[in-house]
Amino acid sequence: MAGARRLGVAVDFSACSIKALNWTVDNVVREGDNLILIIVRNAHGYEHGEMQLWETTGSPLIPLAEFSDPVLMKRYELKPAPEVIDIVSTAAKQKNIVVLMKIYWGDARERLCEAIDHVPLDYLTLGNRGLGTLQRVIMGSVSNYVVNNATCPVTVVKSSVHNY
Repeated sequence: MAGARRLGVAVDFSACSIKALNWTVDNVVREGDNLILIIVRNAHGYEHGEMQLWETTGSPLIPLAEFSDPVLMKRYELKPAPEVIDIVSTAAKQKNIVVLMKIYWGDARERLCEAIDHVPLDYLTLGNRGLGTLQRVIMGSVSNYVVNNATCPVTVVKSSVHNY
């Protein structure tokens, strides 16, 4: 990874995160880059020793060949969306990039900011869920928090769905 740009995309396999992934591949990624999918899972319900070991630092970087394999992903209790696998596999071949995944457990706002420093990332893209004003006040906005606390450039790809 030395010398290559490390571009992160927050992915939760929702439509808005897939849109952010597509946007990043189409507009930011260039040959030789490292594209790192950052997954943040709920911290509750994991009792496996590996998950407890990785709770503070996140999983090791997982290469595309491993996270494309459903049997290996059972280890992380994760089932990547086929559309995401297709997008990154195509990008890896066409743009000659390295695709990796890193999984964190906990609050998405905090973990995404930690990923920027831990990986480290040169750039981060994330989607927004299009929450209305009231929902944002009650639930908080992950994208707003990350934009205001990140130590690298962040792009938020807006959802085409607007909830008011």
